[in-house]
Amino acid sequence: MTSDLETQLRAVSLRVTRPRLAVLAALRDHPHVDTDTVIALVRAECPTVSHQTVYDVLRALTDAGLIRRIQPARATARYETRVGDNHHHVVCRSCGAIADVDCAVGDAPCLTAADDHGFVVDEAEVVYWGTCPECATDRTAQRTASPEGTR
Repeated sequence: MTSDLETQLRAVSLRVTRPRLAVLAALRDHPHVDTDTVIALVRAECPTVSHQTVYDVLRALTDAGLIRRIQPARATARYETRVGDNHHHVVCRSCGAIADVDCAVGDAPCLTAADDHGFVVDEAEVVYWGTCPECATDRTAQRTASPEGTR
């Protein structure tokens, strides 16, 4: 029986290889991870895969449109399998966690530039920055544990 991942690779005319399947599976199960994390996840599945092979697979999958490379300002590049829609991301300033944010409902206001300079806009990258719930809870706990004036 052909897996969904194999079908995805064949649909974009890529050969089905163990490293490609392992990278797709890692990104499906762990969205928004960096290259080092992808390498560790793939090596858990295929211990002999080289760093270069993983880099090559990431490039091939990105070029084929099966994965998306995102790189918020001041952050390392991350990869995800959610492609083909105009979604955005929210990034925690404290821990770097990233989550998907759907585009605004209705007339996609983020695709209407005030001045498009003649470009035909088909995608917009919006990154929301803030503090994730876990880091916000940690900060609140730290403030409660250490009253003002004591260090």
